[in-house]
Amino acid sequence: MKRIIGLLIVTLMLSAYAFAQRGDERGEQHPGGGQRAGGRYIPPHGPPPARGQQRVQPSSPAQTRGAAPPRVEESRPPENRNYRDREGHPNAPHVHPNGQWVGHDSGGNDARYHLDHPWEHGRFRGGFGPSHVWRLEGGNRERFWFGGFYFGVAPGDFAFCNDWLWSSDEIVIYEDPDHIGWYLAYNVRLGTYIHVTFLG
Repeated sequence: MKRIIGLLIVTLMLSAYAFAQRGDERGEQHPGGGQRAGGRYIPPHGPPPARGQQRVQPSSPAQTRGAAPPRVEESRPPENRNYRDREGHPNAPHVHPNGQWVGHDSGGNDARYHLDHPWEHGRFRGGFGPSHVWRLEGGNRERFWFGGFYFGVAPGDFAFCNDWLWSSDEIVIYEDPDHIGWYLAYNVRLGTYIHVTFLG
């Protein structure tokens, strides 16, 4: 009888531990205002617009009909730019637990994120922010997908996604307030983000 009671107690303890772990995966609030997914921070919102920048309006669909495919500037980030602002932080654009988006300060005039024909394949309507955590299903930096949606990484951000796991990482999509035609894909595992464009 003592063995049965002992086994029952151990089972209940393991069940309580498993339930506590599942609570964290569902997106409990984080002290910094974001949520947790699998124990990792997710920003509660995207970055604010860069100071002093005015967003340039894209050309109308009538002006872009029959035009060539979008052209993206092939420039690389400045070689002397260091995103490692604190010990242990990545040398890539990332988000602090207080919601500060490190590296999103270039404004709308950054040639690396210029598209000749923004929104050429439409706009992403799958859901933004921490209530929409997506698991990557395959691809690479040129074309990756999740949930039937396809995206491509900005060439200027290629170096920042070398350690992404294209068939398993969890990401969250945010709207980019400064660069027309781009979204920000935040990698939950790494805490870093990149500029991506919707491919359909």
